[in-house]
Amino acid sequence: MTRKLFGTDGVRGRANSHPMTAEMALKLGAAAGRYFRRGHGAHRVVIGKDTRLSGYMLENAMTAGLTSTGMNVLLLGPVPTPAVGYLTRSMRADLGVMISASHNPHQDNGIKFFGPDGFKLSDEAEAEIEAIVAGEIGLALPEEIGRARRIEDGRGRYQEFVKTTFPPGLTLEGLKVVIDCANGAAYKAAPEVLWELGATLIPVGVSPNGTNINDRVGSTHPQTAAEAVVAHGAHVGISLDGDADRVMILDETGAVADGDQIMALLAARWADEGKLKGGTLVATVMSNLGLERFLGAKGLHLERTAVGDRYVVEAMRRGGWNLGGEQSGHIVMTDYATTGDGLLAGLHFLAEMVRTGKKASVLVRQFETVPQLLKNVRYGEGQRPLDHDTVKATIAASEARLTGKGRLLIRKSGTEPLIRVMAECEDRGLLAEVVDEIVFAVQKAAG
Repeated sequence: MTRKLFGTDGVRGRANSHPMTAEMALKLGAAAGRYFRRGHGAHRVVIGKDTRLSGYMLENAMTAGLTSTGMNVLLLGPVPTPAVGYLTRSMRADLGVMISASHNPHQDNGIKFFGPDGFKLSDEAEAEIEAIVAGEIGLALPEEIGRARRIEDGRGRYQEFVKTTFPPGLTLEGLKVVIDCANGAAYKAAPEVLWELGATLIPVGVSPNGTNINDRVGSTHPQTAAEAVVAHGAHVGISLDGDADRVMILDETGAVADGDQIMALLAARWADEGKLKGGTLVATVMSNLGLERFLGAKGLHLERTAVGDRYVVEAMRRGGWNLGGEQSGHIVMTDYATTGDGLLAGLHFLAEMVRTGKKASVLVRQFETVPQLLKNVRYGEGQRPLDHDTVKATIAASEARLTGKGRLLIRKSGTEPLIRVMAECEDRGLLAEVVDEIVFAVQKAAG
């Protein structure tokens, strides 16, 4: 079955426009409830959200749809996406829902589903839910309609769990940390965890108002946190995105380290301790060639997947591997979590600072990156610029120019109407030429 509603990370779009309407949220809730409610007896679902204004509307609609099919709904309020994965399992729920558009602006929103094991649903499960949406959804009998209640300590349960992953005997006392929560889902959880472990905090992006999520703050705009690191003389900065499932690390100079450097640090450390299962790190096709070379020099393997943390996790589960992630900052440690967890990854980086006594600027320089250039081209609804002959010819010519010198990756974003053009090459001049030529061709095809 094919999927039309679901992208690489759930259903996402502009709030109050298809598919992010209250009507569709109600249908999705009812369809998911019907899919997971099999047989009689109590069934429950946990719902979390980030801080977007539209979250109230979608939360209420989802609750109505789910209860209409007999699901009992447990409302968590604003919590990070990984908290939903964790609480779905710990509360023995049949289903978890996160209402968030991650790093997107406040005008967008999205709905992500987690199965009873705390992992995101497979493509096949999402396709089946879509099929239920398109058909007749069987509703519960009046006496079997579900109930809804708020869970006041859901965030606290997640915070306590995250702290248990921090090495015993270590403390963050003496570390001055900038924590940027993107005015998003972790605006309370992240500062409280770091403070309770002893850090001196400079909080950024912790005053959500419904419309300022990811607005010049967070992992997609780390400059704000970088400025705070320098201004306050902090030892390190941790910059999360709107739903806190990804992270960027800022060293004491304000320089930004992406997910590749964090994964390299953790992989090397875990390999030394005999904890890296299969000697393998799982990352996407976007990860830098320098990471692959770094791992190879240590006798470790890089397993590449399609873009999207869900595909990273699926590969990890198939291969029995326990560390993976994305250059964009999703770091997945399945020994602890079922999805990317920015706070968890940030804590493990801080633990390495404490354990080694090294500055952040040393720890985030695990390997020399191969020059990489990524540009995005926005296209209009219904357009298919990659199908144009001129674009295909330009891409083919560029691939020929890069043969033996680098690599090229062209793909559609799974969450936004963007064509992403990425290339790697030691020759910076050739790198810029190749990317700019393809960008120009795609822009022309998109009008």
